[in-house]
Amino acid sequence: MDKNRRWWALVAVALGTFMTYLDNNVVNVALPSIQRDLALSISGLEWIASAYVLVFAGLLLAGGRVADVLGTRTAFLGGLAVFTLASVAAGLAQNQEMLIGARAVQGVGAALLTPASLALIPQLFPNPRERGTAIGIWGAVGALALAIGPFTGGWLSQHASWGWIFLINAPIGVATAILTLVSVPAGRRGLARGFDLPGVLTSSVALFALTYALIEGESRGWTSGVILASFAVAAVAAIGFVVIELRSANPMMDLGMLRQRVFTGGLLAMGLWAFGVFGIYFYTAIYLQNVLGFSPTEAGSAFVPMALIMAVSATVAPRLEARFGAARTVAVGLGIMAVAIFGIAGYGEGTTYTDLLPWFLFYGVGGGMLVPLNNVIVGALPAERAGVGSGMLNVSREVFGLLGITILGAILTNRANAASGAELHRYLSGYQFSLVVAAVLVAVGVPVALWSLRSVRPATAVENAEPQQLELV
Repeated sequence: MDKNRRWWALVAVALGTFMTYLDNNVVNVALPSIQRDLALSISGLEWIASAYVLVFAGLLLAGGRVADVLGTRTAFLGGLAVFTLASVAAGLAQNQEMLIGARAVQGVGAALLTPASLALIPQLFPNPRERGTAIGIWGAVGALALAIGPFTGGWLSQHASWGWIFLINAPIGVATAILTLVSVPAGRRGLARGFDLPGVLTSSVALFALTYALIEGESRGWTSGVILASFAVAAVAAIGFVVIELRSANPMMDLGMLRQRVFTGGLLAMGLWAFGVFGIYFYTAIYLQNVLGFSPTEAGSAFVPMALIMAVSATVAPRLEARFGAARTVAVGLGIMAVAIFGIAGYGEGTTYTDLLPWFLFYGVGGGMLVPLNNVIVGALPAERAGVGSGMLNVSREVFGLLGITILGAILTNRANAASGAELHRYLSGYQFSLVVAAVLVAVGVPVALWSLRSVRPATAVENAEPQQLELV
């Protein structure tokens, strides 16, 4: 495959990933404008934000299986088409029902597109060193989307119209589709046989129920009947999934891969990364607005330097992995993140942005160093399981991210309720304590990475190995 064509294919894959990551958080700061224009109820407002995450997380494993059966290129293009069309529908929505429905369909498209995008990279770049560079670029684009989302949402809703936060996906989607058709060769169907419909259904029900409980638990009450029932459904469906996969002649997911230390340890390390990124980002954004008086757009902008540093760190991380190995690179990244979170926890009232910025930048350095995990986790599996493996990686990221928001929120609330003094002081007590807990949990990832990834060979040790024949599916 022509080298330049391969890198153009990476641009297409990165753009597709950028769109899905952007819509994970672009809508949050635009919610007040949407509520005014559509006269939304509070429940409707919550579901505009939640419908996308719920469907996206619920269907990630199913999307990975589709990629393994139909082929990664086909799944990527199909997901891209669904996502782009749903974005246009969301941007033109005239009522909450249409907007919530469009957001849910966006989640379907993202669940197809995201696992396929990561699974495509090892096929496009069989050489270990080139693959590491490609994963670094892919991760950098994802890091940018995490912080650019709120800024984009705030700016467009303030200076144009909230509809443009969705309509902007249309030209990006069309450009990505053209690049994909031109640069990614068509190939045969995937190596996996059959969709394993019982496995797809039980895994989707389990993830839907778990995600719903994590999203709605705080507002409905963690001991309410509907939340307890959701956790119960998730547990029963997960057990059913395990039983089905153990008995299936052609399982959707070979449970034996969970016995691989590199795979399971890598998933846990990535989950702890997501716990820190999503949880800290969410509550620090609230802190910037409620305590330091930032506007929504200013709060979103505050994270842009961190995202830029994270993007730079993501592109450098594969070189560090090649020299020092994945275990030490990932462990140092998680350690840096933990130290930065602990540093941020020391600030309360009277803080300026310049006080926080060095810690934000330090945090970005650590966050970007975990990009090699994507390559390690997917590379630990055979080619016919790349889609499901990528799906599991993204499930880990989404579920642990939601856990970061819900667990830290519960800790913050309980600590604030137990504190005395003015409301602001009680909130700060809870906020700072929750960050300390987050720092400790992220730091747990250091020994996890050192133990689970110690057998992963640096790219320099395998770059001269005979490359596998490129076979895009």
